[in-house]
Amino acid sequence: MLVLSRAEVESLIDLDRLREAVAGAMADLSAGRVSMPARIAAIVPERDALLAAMPAYLPSSGALATKLVSLFPRNTDRPTHQAVIVVFDSENGSPLALMDGEAITAARTAAGSALATDLLARKDAHVLAIIGTGVQARAHLRAVPRVREFREVRVAGRHGDKAMALVEEAREWLPRANLRMTTSYSQAEDGADVICAATHSAEPVVQREWLSAGAHVTSVGYNTAGREVDGATFRDALVVVESRSAALAPPPAGSNDIAMAIAEGAMTREHVHAELGELVSRTRPGRADARQITLYKSVGVAVEDAAAAAMVLESARRAGVGRTIDL
Repeated sequence: MLVLSRAEVESLIDLDRLREAVAGAMADLSAGRVSMPARIAAIVPERDALLAAMPAYLPSSGALATKLVSLFPRNTDRPTHQAVIVVFDSENGSPLALMDGEAITAARTAAGSALATDLLARKDAHVLAIIGTGVQARAHLRAVPRVREFREVRVAGRHGDKAMALVEEAREWLPRANLRMTTSYSQAEDGADVICAATHSAEPVVQREWLSAGAHVTSVGYNTAGREVDGATFRDALVVVESRSAALAPPPAGSNDIAMAIAEGAMTREHVHAELGELVSRTRPGRADARQITLYKSVGVAVEDAAAAAMVLESARRAGVGRTIDL
């Protein structure tokens, strides 16, 4: 069994290949060509936390894997999301690899957002706002600019020092963009063409009144106590998800943002326009016009992890990376 550390996994991830792998997995999911049971989670109520199991099988790539992921939003001395992924042989069921799941979770989530941005954002989108300063914000800042040429990039977070540190770090891979920290979420989103929300906020960090016509929003944050995007944004937006059944499932498995928007009457279940895979395969249309607001709400689905893990395993074998152990 091959064991891959976080550093090794990170070194093996090709962001463009990963986006393509996620696109294929999303198309297969929407077409019913995968096996992906509903996510289950054990709740740790005293910590507002959970441990989820996410298995999936993608026949098109032979990827058979499961992720175990914990979400402890109160963590301050370690990541809020921690995970491991086990890849199995789809021919005989033998475990092939154990790998860090944090790097894959961050990268595949951002790859999904980049894919959604490519399919939904205006072609002339030039201003990007990153809301958040953590692992997912950093991953989005690396992945999303690969599908649009952003001239201006704004970063906003609760802590100005962390926002500034992320801006300085991003100068290395976005040398031609005007990167700057903003002092508020509203300032970051005012006039932005693409907004990527990646927070654990229980209060909306994306509000309809802050959005300009034609904006595209991606939201990947989750908090059992609240939501990242207000109901009015869902009401007015063309809404796209990874999986209708996953996004519309009751929290904590589904989207708390969507559940709250439905509960307050801002939208209905039928308001979800499409799954990401339907946009990939062009069985559903995307943006209708340049002034339309579009919203991609991600809850994370297991086929993304399986596709990413299979890609990492293939690269590890080719490069001779990792350590082999006997169980």
